[in-house]
Amino acid sequence: MSIERSAFSAIGGTIVAVLALVATLAPVLAPFDPLAIAGPSLAAPSGAHLLGTNDVGQDILSQLIWGTRASLMVALPAATLAVAAGVLVGGLAGLLRGWVDVVAMRSVDLFLALPMLPLLILIAALTGPSRATVTVVIALAAWPGIARIVRSQTLSLAGQGHVRAARGFGAGPLYVIRRHLAPALAPDIAANLVYWAATALVLQAGLAFLGLSDPTEVTWGSVLNRALDHEGIYFTNQWVWWVLPAGLAITLAAVGLAFLGVAFESRANPRWNRTR
Repeated sequence: MSIERSAFSAIGGTIVAVLALVATLAPVLAPFDPLAIAGPSLAAPSGAHLLGTNDVGQDILSQLIWGTRASLMVALPAATLAVAAGVLVGGLAGLLRGWVDVVAMRSVDLFLALPMLPLLILIAALTGPSRATVTVVIALAAWPGIARIVRSQTLSLAGQGHVRAARGFGAGPLYVIRRHLAPALAPDIAANLVYWAATALVLQAGLAFLGLSDPTEVTWGSVLNRALDHEGIYFTNQWVWWVLPAGLAITLAAVGLAFLGVAFESRANPRWNRTR
């Protein structure tokens, strides 16, 4: 492993591990209930409220801590669902070929032609804001690209001796995907999982910022939404402890996942090392 890749992996892994720990220990780490009135309105940072309070007196630090859990509970399931669907569809298309391949790839082309962000906004507006809706829609937008990559890799791997031997002894497509293709495609799967987790995290924050999220759930995007709805936020120093921390949290999480993605990409893409 090169020094550069080790650095990306170490930094990204540390950031993601810290965020996962914060999300897991949110009830312990948060000093207040994120939805409860914990102090006076628009209180400046102090010993009681390290990041101050918002316009209704809710503790901002507690909201950021709980927002970590909300973000990861969308990002990880959405990425996992997308990767599982992409591997299944791409693997079956590459192994079975024929009409299965044709139908699968035309479906992929159809989904890839749909604009993801407008589709997310439309569905969230029509079905109502919920974590499940955002998770499923992000997964639907992500799986076609993964399926196309997996299908191309499967066409190459299907001709190898151990895969042909397994199929010759009567192994079904699902067994071949689980036993032979998935381990061989592990770097690609990991890279796509991390990439789409970062994308889902940013999209979830964006939808919450637009007000298309569950109003009873505290997220980083909802913190920004409430802050920027407050008139004159930038005419005082309130933005420093109300807007900036939430923006930095989103940026830090995206950067951490991006660094992990770069580390996995160098393993999955042989052209990476040839261009070094």
